[in-house]
Amino acid sequence: MRELLRKSPRYFLLVALAGLALRLLFILRFPSITADSLIYGDIAKNWMQHGIYGVSDNGNFAATDIRLPGYPAFLVVIFAIFGMEHYRTVLVVQMLVDLGTCLIIVDMARRTISPRAAKAAFLLAALCPFLANYAAAALTETLEIFFTALALDRAIAGLEGCRLRPWVGCGLATAAAILLRPDGGLLLIAVGGYLLILLVRSIADRTQAGVASALAQARSAPHILRAGTILVVVALAPLVPWTLRNLRTLHRFQPLAPRYANAENEFVPVGFNRWVKTWMADYASVEEIYWPAPGNEVDASKLPDRAFDSDAQCQETLQLLADYNDALHFDPGLDVRFAKLAAERIHDAPLRYYVWLPLLRIADMWLRPRTELLPADTRWWEFNDDPEWSVLAVALGVINLGYVVGACLGLLRWRSIAFVGLMTFFVVLRSAFLGTLENPEPRYTLECYPVVTTLMAALFT
Repeated sequence: MRELLRKSPRYFLLVALAGLALRLLFILRFPSITADSLIYGDIAKNWMQHGIYGVSDNGNFAATDIRLPGYPAFLVVIFAIFGMEHYRTVLVVQMLVDLGTCLIIVDMARRTISPRAAKAAFLLAALCPFLANYAAAALTETLEIFFTALALDRAIAGLEGCRLRPWVGCGLATAAAILLRPDGGLLLIAVGGYLLILLVRSIADRTQAGVASALAQARSAPHILRAGTILVVVALAPLVPWTLRNLRTLHRFQPLAPRYANAENEFVPVGFNRWVKTWMADYASVEEIYWPAPGNEVDASKLPDRAFDSDAQCQETLQLLADYNDALHFDPGLDVRFAKLAAERIHDAPLRYYVWLPLLRIADMWLRPRTELLPADTRWWEFNDDPEWSVLAVALGVINLGYVVGACLGLLRWRSIAFVGLMTFFVVLRSAFLGTLENPEPRYTLECYPVVTTLMAALFT
């Protein structure tokens, strides 16, 4: 890596400056401090000022486990150095972290393809508008992408030779990813699962015995067992104090965070969520139907035609939403009615619920223009927005499609089966998991972009 930087210092400096300028543009023009940002910030302030990992509640402070401690700990460090609630500083630090992600991607491409591809990967990552956009949002994405890239890079280094040290780094990066978001655990499952596949192949292929190459030793059964053990132990160890804290303070076993980020006594409308999954396929419906409830009115006219299978079902659905709009909250009785409607729709069309809708949600998360943090209209394809935002949405959609198609074409040119197997296994596993969610948010696929840019760089060999 250092040799590559030494050989082309001007290239890397210019690309880094361009990436820096792009991220500064988003920070200055489109900084994003969301409701989630303020929740993280509230936890961080209470942790600093009162020694309580909790949220503010009418002047009191209630211990919580609705968010994992990774991002609040990051905010604590920033607030302690630069002052309380300096979110602009948070974004600047995230900008630098994101540029660090670009350098990790360089190392991934260098290890798996070639130095020339590594230079291309740096350009693709540094000028990626989607990574840059989320660097300007006080959310977990930038740090999560960084540690995902680092874990994959260390795993690749571990597969290159017989050393075990890279697996310690992979475990630490995976632990950080898990402490930021519960779905960071998919990284552990992907890398650990791939090691298991290699272990089975190594045991089945006796011809590796006696082969002295470092590559063969790195993929021998004893080495894989040691690597997997190190990975799992190091990745899960930081969750032990968090789990014990939840047992001691909240009196419940919670090694991650609640599925719906709900407090212990907070009612979760599981029936409504299940009903949403019987028709949800795009991000626009997340903003228009899923997020407003509870607390705000739901506009039933925004429901797509696939939300109804008959006129009678349409009338029942409209009545349910009207009853919700009267109260603006879910009680158990109303939620049971939504659950009954969901069960009816799943029974009538199980293939739609279990196969086609998850595939559509995955496609939507991968192919949308990713304008959710920008002022562009969510329904960009209707072109009801100001012309400049409509043009920007289309342009970002084309760029995103270019990255996805470029990664697929790069995959066809890939020569290292072992490394591409690891990375594609992670992308497929994460995409499959995301398809099971009722809220297809495009940001959830950004953790795959270190792989996307690395695969796309293969086109430049």
